[in-house]
Amino acid sequence: MKKLFLTLALGMVAAVGFSQLRWDVKFGMNFSNMTKLDDSKAITGFTMGVGADYAFNENWAFQPGIMITSKGYKVKYGDEKATARPVYLDIPILAAYKFDITDNTKFVINAGPYLAFGLGGKYKEHWDGGDDWKIFDDKGVDCNRFDLGLQWGLGVELGEHYLVNFTAQHGFLNPFKDDDDNSKNMSFAIGVGYRF
Repeated sequence: MKKLFLTLALGMVAAVGFSQLRWDVKFGMNFSNMTKLDDSKAITGFTMGVGADYAFNENWAFQPGIMITSKGYKVKYGDEKATARPVYLDIPILAAYKFDITDNTKFVINAGPYLAFGLGGKYKEHWDGGDDWKIFDDKGVDCNRFDLGLQWGLGVELGEHYLVNFTAQHGFLNPFKDDDDNSKNMSFAIGVGYRF
């Protein structure tokens, strides 16, 4: 994992000399849930991080990033409620297509794969005698740390610096080690950003 981060960082640094490369910071609110998990409901969370925009021409760009994102779900069985809030390091690797809406506004469509690595988080039981369990600990919930999926988004670039976007992710891998239902992570985010 360290080699992957080092390679990604060196690749981004090596591209700094090109005038087509610009950096941005982003943050937002997301809504996440699990597919095929009975009685699960969406919960709100956060996403924040840094990204790059390497323009090949006026319309096409490469947009990698490194984001810290909370995901999860809540469940209710009778009077018993529980909430799972895993936190991931997401690495989206996106291709973007842009076109002008007005002189100072571009509409952006992007899509591509994402990689995710579990950083931490808890599964909390909300009833008397309920406990907290670490999501990625083998003495806790023992979820898989690695996730892989598809990310796509729609957004606008306002002038030279401001970004507004809607992003969706759908995981390909089951985070639960013992789950016959083949559940997957799913999330939607609304965010803003600033491009330098």
